[in-house]
Amino acid sequence: MNSVQVIGAGAWGTALAIQAVRAGAHVRLWARDPTRAAAMARTRHNPRLPGMKLPATLEITPIWAPADIVVLAMPMQALRSLAPDLPWGLLVACCKGVEATTHKLPLEVLAETLPGRPACVLTGPNFAAEIARGLPAAAVVAGTDADARATVMAALGTADFRLYGNDDPIGAQVGGAAKNVVAIAAGAVIGAGLGENARAALVTRGLAEIARLATALGGRAETVAGLSGLGDLLLTCTGPASRNFSLGLALGQGRSMAEILAARESVTEGVATAPALVARAQACGVDLPIATAVAAVVAGQVSLREAMQGLLARQRRDE
Repeated sequence: MNSVQVIGAGAWGTALAIQAVRAGAHVRLWARDPTRAAAMARTRHNPRLPGMKLPATLEITPIWAPADIVVLAMPMQALRSLAPDLPWGLLVACCKGVEATTHKLPLEVLAETLPGRPACVLTGPNFAAEIARGLPAAAVVAGTDADARATVMAALGTADFRLYGNDDPIGAQVGGAAKNVVAIAAGAVIGAGLGENARAALVTRGLAEIARLATALGGRAETVAGLSGLGDLLLTCTGPASRNFSLGLALGQGRSMAEILAARESVTEGVATAPALVARAQACGVDLPIATAVAAVVAGQVSLREAMQGLLARQRRDE
């Protein structure tokens, strides 16, 4: 039996812990707050996954320990601060985003903070609540080490959670990070009443931006056309459960960023990722007009209307 340590007891970390139990692993779920960990252990319930009873065999604790596999489900911006103390085991980064201060992807942060540690990334079109319920889903395990990919796929995959291997972690990470930014724009389009035609056009052009950046960083365009790119983009830009889409929707309806964020307990990754993604793209000469517009809006530099007008006024060109 594999042992799995999940770091992060939010909705996504808890869903992955439930899935690991379902796959037959011995699982420990780490919650930073001892009081919260004790409450979850006592009630077998996480308020961030309403109506979902936690498996009796799932250990919930504020203490982490070495394991065969260490699943990293904390917010992207917390990865670096937690990395030095991570327990031993094959690292699986499940956070999606770009570090705000360094513009690095998750595996780049791990390579810098924990050099030599084996690591891969798990990403794809997955809403936490559906994974927790055991509904059919698929995801990608991306990494350069084939044995590490196989280990994770065997330990976490089940008939209803189909895992595919991929040896292009750069493309997979860029897809997972950038889709959150495009989703904010897609939500804003719908919130502003601009229609489904506009959303379809924006999502399609957003996919082109993701592919440009992925290939510039050494990834492959075909990775972006798969589950970790197109699949994740479709889910996040259309599903009302998406935190990034719902934030954009509220922006489109006229609410302020401060008001929206004040009402949220969970992290909306696209907010911090947008400017970091743009900075990373600029460093390698890649133009990301949609991500640039989103970054300007969330920073309060332009209004939503001004951002939309700027995108529509761009010089005409071949697709």
